[in-house]
Amino acid sequence: MSTVYYIGTSGWHYRHWAGKFYPEKSSTREWLSYYTRTFNTVEINASFYRLPLESTFVGWHNAVPPEFRFSVKASRFITHIKRLENCEQALTTLFERAKLLGNNLGPFLYQLPGGLKRDDARLAAFLEMLDKSCQHVIEFRDRSWLADPVFDLMRKFNTGFCIFDLPGFTSPLIVTADFAYLRFHGHTRLYSSSYSDSELQNWAKEITNLSNSVREFYIYFNNDASGFAIDNALVLKEILTVK
Repeated sequence: MSTVYYIGTSGWHYRHWAGKFYPEKSSTREWLSYYTRTFNTVEINASFYRLPLESTFVGWHNAVPPEFRFSVKASRFITHIKRLENCEQALTTLFERAKLLGNNLGPFLYQLPGGLKRDDARLAAFLEMLDKSCQHVIEFRDRSWLADPVFDLMRKFNTGFCIFDLPGFTSPLIVTADFAYLRFHGHTRLYSSSYSDSELQNWAKEITNLSNSVREFYIYFNNDASGFAIDNALVLKEILTVK
């Protein structure tokens, strides 16, 4: 199976990247187009705090090439306030708007709060609510979820397990869908530490091993401080010979 690697960053609208990644005096309206010249995917984080307008999704779709992919982070209303329950309408609105990205739509990411403990019945009911025509991935922040029955349930629904690296907490390297998803949050300092080339070489070996069973692999760097995410994504992209 030939795997397509989508490698990018969590978000792209960072003012401290001007002069480092974006041209110093460029307009913020030009940043997404400029970003797509280097990366083939981005994770939309703004949707976690507020769902963008329909016109915004359409504008993003029109600004990127056909092969570019947006992963969309679900609202904290769904994951942190409703805690996956009684959120059918919020999910419907999310799917309707995000689908305006058309062929540029990648997976939906659901980052669960650290205080949400394992509840298989809650998870199963939530997975039933998801749009089966889309890709979905869940990032568990509590260790109680890291259990084979949970992974089996996710495989049943072809829902991705989000592999992630946090200071003091690296998830298992598990694949539960026909695609894989990985988030780097900083290994020593949350959002603000860089990965060394040797660390990325080691990760590349793990990624390559996991790639044997998936058709797409989404990889995002969420360590945006000082532009670390850009540097690390470029290095990993080169190691994996992504074109």
